[in-house]
Parts: sequence; C-alpha cells; structure tokens
Amino acid sequence: MTASHNNFARFQPILLSVLRITSAYMFMLHGTAKLFALPHIERFDGLQLMSLLGLAGVLEVFGGALLLLGLFTRTVAFVLSGMMAVAYFMFHAAKTPLFPLMNNGEAAALFCFIFLYLSAAGGGAWALDNQLNKKA
Repeated sequence: MTASHNNFARFQPILLSVLRITSAYMFMLHGTAKLFALPHIERFDGLQLMSLLGLAGVLEVFGGALLLLGLFTRTVAFVLSGMMAVAYFMFHAAKTPLFPLMNNGEAAALFCFIFLYLSAAGGGAWALDNQLNKKA
C-alpha cells in the first residue's frame, strides 16, 4: 500500500457515516412525501396508510430515522435493503429489468445496495450503535 492510500483510508469510518447519514436522509424524504406530503409530490395524494405504499412510507420514515442516528444499523439496513429489492422487482423491473434508467428504478436499486453494504459494514464512526456497544 502506498502512503497516500493509507492517509485516505483513515477517513473510511467517517465517510461510512456520511454515506449512512446522507442515504438515510434522502430515504426519509421518500417516506415523508408519502405520509405527510412533505415535500409534496402529487403521485402520493390520497395515499392510504394501510397499503403497500403506506407501509413503505412508515418503513422509510422510521427505518430511515434509525439509520440516520446509526441505531441498530446492521439489522435496519438489512430489512430496508430487502424492502428496496422487493420495490424494484415489484414496481420497476417488470418494464425493463436490466435498465433502471428506463424503468425509474434507480433510487430503489441504489438504496438496496447501499443498505446491503451498511448491513455488512455497520454505521461508521458517528453511529449511536458505537455508544451501545461500549455499555455492553
């Protein structure tokens, strides 16, 4: 390994937290749009809470909040990764499975793999999980 690689590698735990926090925030926006119309997106007008999209909104808001804080990161990220895989194959892949750009499934696919990575890597340096592990 080169010296420049080692210098940059020391930021890995912090950058992992930045990835977790920014992804969780953007994920939560999908949920708040569905549940609270914030930001308002017309396609979610009249959304029923007891529907697949309503359940997705709940998972996006509350699961996203847990990820944002870095609480139960691995478990929550694994569940949300599965949710995004189901979303991709249920709502996007039927049109053109290998072309997320064409089936509007880019966000679902990216969230799926980001969350899968977080389920393996953990929450990074700025996760509240680190505080829970110290007490255990």
